[in-house]
Amino acid sequence: MAAPRAILIGVTSMALAGGTAFAVYGATADTKPSGAAPVAQTATNQTVAAAAVPKVTRAQVISRAKTWHPHTSKRVRYSQNRTHGGYRTDCSGYASMTLRLPKPGPNTVGLASKTYSTRIKMSQLKKGDLVIDAIGSNTTRHVVIFEKWANSKHTAYWAYEQRGGYGTDYRKRTYGLAKGSQYKAHRPKNIR
Repeated sequence: MAAPRAILIGVTSMALAGGTAFAVYGATADTKPSGAAPVAQTATNQTVAAAAVPKVTRAQVISRAKTWHPHTSKRVRYSQNRTHGGYRTDCSGYASMTLRLPKPGPNTVGLASKTYSTRIKMSQLKKGDLVIDAIGSNTTRHVVIFEKWANSKHTAYWAYEQRGGYGTDYRKRTYGLAKGSQYKAHRPKNIR
């Protein structure tokens, strides 16, 4: 009988029957430490994290967004250093919470990556999709959660967001609607 094979999941070591296997993030482990079981190909952190993400409905995304009490005195205050329920209380942490992504949540660039979302046209936005500006620094990037169009001409939409200096909010937005905008529409991969 062949020794069990393992796929390492982006950890520095993993205990296996008969020994410990070591991995380099995103690399292939072709050798094994003495006494360890044979090791298959390693996976990157993001690939494994995305595969482990539970599915969520569009209605659940909006329902979860409301749990941070947007635009009320009970809203969660914005911070890139604090957490609420295990998620960062910045815009990407909030979006990650609504999508049930791993805590504390990927940053804005991570949310915009192929790991967690797919680019779509602004005209294709549906409840629970994201509008993301992934360009710049941690003080200029931003993400909002699309709920619905504010009018039939699609010149504005209602969105949930965690914004600096305020916290959880629900208001009309126009991000991504102007020609040449850095904001792009994204469909989360775990929405069903």
